[in-house]
Amino acid sequence: MSKFLIGVLTGIIVSLVIAVILIFAVFPSGKAPTVAENSTLVLDLQGEIPERPPVEFPVPIFGERNRPTVENVWSMLRNAAVDKRIKAVVLEPQDLSVGWGILQEIRADLVRFRKSGKPVYAFLKTPSAREYYLATAANRIYMEPSDWLDLKGMRFELTYFKNTLNKLGVDVQIVHAGKYKDFGDMFTRSSPSPETREVMNSLLDGLYGDLVSQIAAGRHKSAEQVTAIINDGPFISTAALSNGLVDELRFEDQMYGELKSDLKSGEINKLRTEDYMRVPASQAGLTAQTEFALVVGQGDISRSDGGIESGIEPKSFNKLLQKVESDPAIKGVIVRIDSPGGEVTASDEIWRQMNLLNKKKPMVISMSDVAASGGYYMAMTGSPIVAYPGTLTGSIGVVYGKPSLNGLYQKIGVTKDTISRGRFADIDSDYRPLNPVELQKLTDAVDANYRDFVSKVAAARNRSFTQIEQVAQGRVWLGSQAKNAGLVDDLGGLDRAIDVLKQKAHIPQSENVKLVVYPHRRSLWEFLTSRSQEASLESRVRAFLGPWPTSLWKRGGFLRLMPYSIEIR
Repeated sequence: MSKFLIGVLTGIIVSLVIAVILIFAVFPSGKAPTVAENSTLVLDLQGEIPERPPVEFPVPIFGERNRPTVENVWSMLRNAAVDKRIKAVVLEPQDLSVGWGILQEIRADLVRFRKSGKPVYAFLKTPSAREYYLATAANRIYMEPSDWLDLKGMRFELTYFKNTLNKLGVDVQIVHAGKYKDFGDMFTRSSPSPETREVMNSLLDGLYGDLVSQIAAGRHKSAEQVTAIINDGPFISTAALSNGLVDELRFEDQMYGELKSDLKSGEINKLRTEDYMRVPASQAGLTAQTEFALVVGQGDISRSDGGIESGIEPKSFNKLLQKVESDPAIKGVIVRIDSPGGEVTASDEIWRQMNLLNKKKPMVISMSDVAASGGYYMAMTGSPIVAYPGTLTGSIGVVYGKPSLNGLYQKIGVTKDTISRGRFADIDSDYRPLNPVELQKLTDAVDANYRDFVSKVAAARNRSFTQIEQVAQGRVWLGSQAKNAGLVDDLGGLDRAIDVLKQKAHIPQSENVKLVVYPHRRSLWEFLTSRSQEASLESRVRAFLGPWPTSLWKRGGFLRLMPYSIEIR
């Protein structure tokens, strides 16, 4: 009897919890939080900082509630600089999983905030180079007395599967245009090609140089001093202090005590990130009559039906562009791209709609961490392109890959018998490799796609085919390198993109503008009523496999895809 009652009670509790979640999902609170006088904005940044607004979870039991986007961080620091109720910012970054472009954006936002005369204090918890990079924008950097600063330089690790595939009896054939388009090398080689080593060293030199120069600027040291210090890393807290990498070793409450003394304005009211991001700019003292759209495209480019959540899909993304085009209140458009590329046909469809919008309204392209291959292709509208010095871009090339599993099938006793009509009916069969005629046919198709890619870039960049082809070849560039190569127009983040767009839209530089983000942050109810189960399953698989574009390989076809996913360690 007792077990029965426990079961009934458990069922009631679970039902009540679900009911509460659904009530919050259907009727979310729209009231903005109150900002107290003498507030300190606690910028608590953890994990990923997405470009596209994620689903808003309405109850605190969900850790994903109100995760800030890059635009949110930009807006909060912009508002806090003029908000008389906010006296300081405390930066608390931890376990960040972002690229170098986003790091450069947030660091620049912190530097801009400091120009208001308000201080930024950074409190670090077992920081890596990412968190420390941001902290160097602060007035003072704190760590706990027994903590650890994992600052020791940078490295790239490239993984190759050829030897493993040989043992399994799997053969992969890759056709690519551009000598640097080495996406398939991971399947066909056991070590990097000379071209890959050239590019990797070039990228690493640029990113490491930025790390050293920003630490030097923030800590008032020379680049030579910083390089020598990093060569002795990582550091225990006392070593970080003695090397001048941090200012004080304190516990968090002690840090706030020192901030209170420095501010000389009474008791500190801590303002959470997720609260202040809901406070409108007008409450902070910023008003704007002009609206710019910020259209965010993030993820792999494909024709999948997963919708906005799964990447950049032509149908849903083009609807956003059309919505912006038809809105008379929108006076200009910033298209924010964070994508390594994807399917050729999908990127073509987006490229078409981007060009249509560009004819109707002033447009600027703002590149995030990655805008390469198809992500670069969709930007070819002739609009000004703004990239971070650390953006990964270019990769102007095309690749096609086909696995042959015949050897694996033999090992496990699987046989296939093919009956077909048509000369190339089984060109994509996984039971055999491509024959010379098939290989040439696909090579011709890849080359044609490549020529089309280069031609569109040449037209958009007002250069000849030969000029672009020299800097194409599938090579990945940093934003700073791409500017020198003529592939982007300017270096900077959202601030610079807005300045360029103001100029195009004939709006005075001194005028404030409001960014309207597309797509908007969806409520849990919108998420539950619009997202298909298939898309949910795909997103779980995607989360498990990380950056691998599994859905693209599954469907086959030609790809405008960056050759690799870079994670800096």
